[in-house]
Amino acid sequence: MRLSSAVVLNLKAVLFDVDFTLARPGPELGPEAYRRAGEQYGLDLDPALYEQARVEALKTLQKHPELEHDEEIWYAFTERIVRGMGGDSARARECAIDIERRWERSHNFSLYDDALPTLELLRSRGLKIGLVSNGARNLDEFVADHRLDVDAALGSRGHGWTKPHPSIFRAVLERLEVGPEQAAMVGDSPEDDIEGAKALGICAFLLDREGVYPDREDTLPDLRALPAALGLAPN
Repeated sequence: MRLSSAVVLNLKAVLFDVDFTLARPGPELGPEAYRRAGEQYGLDLDPALYEQARVEALKTLQKHPELEHDEEIWYAFTERIVRGMGGDSARARECAIDIERRWERSHNFSLYDDALPTLELLRSRGLKIGLVSNGARNLDEFVADHRLDVDAALGSRGHGWTKPHPSIFRAVLERLEVGPEQAAMVGDSPEDDIEGAKALGICAFLLDREGVYPDREDTLPDLRALPAALGLAPN
C-alpha cells in the first residue's frame, strides 16, 4: 500500500506500537520460563501446552468496557495460561502475577532486526517518532534501555486509557505537536492499532510479520517495507 502524494507531503510523524511491532518477548517470557516460574509455586507446567493454553486464554480476553487500563485483566489472562499448562491449583494466580510482572521489564525484550534501521531512516528524513503501547511497562525505561531515538512514548498504564481509545492517540500527537492528518501509525493489532488510529484520521498500516491477513490491503510484511509505503524514496 502506498500513501497518496498529498498525504506524504504533509507527513510529519510516525507512531509505532511496541510489542510484536518493534520488540518481541525473549526467553524469560516463553514456555520454558513459565515452567520454571511454576516450579517456584509448586506447579508442574508443561511447555508443550503453552501455545494452546494461550490461544484458549485469548478467546476469553476482554478489555475494560470503557477501555481504561486495568492490570487485573492481564493477571486473569496469564492465570488462564498457567492453568491451561497444567497449573490448575490455588497458587496459579500467584504464579500468573509473577509472570505478568516480567512483561514490565525492558531487558526481557529484544528489538526486531528491522526496528532500529527503520527508525534511523525515518529520523534521517526529518520525521518525528512516537511510541504508543498498551501494557504496564514503563516506556521511558524501555526507550532508554534499548537506546531508541524517539520524540514521545506513552503507555496505557501512565495514560490511563488503552488503545483503541482515541485519548491515547491524541495524547501522543499532542506531545509530537502534529495533527492526525500529519501522522501514520504502524502496529500489529487490527483493532487496537489500525482501527483506533483510523478513527482519528491517522493513516495506519498493519504489520503482518506472519502473513495472518493475506486479504488485507493495508499490511506490511516487515518494517523494511514502511518507507516505500510512506512514499519515501530510497537514500
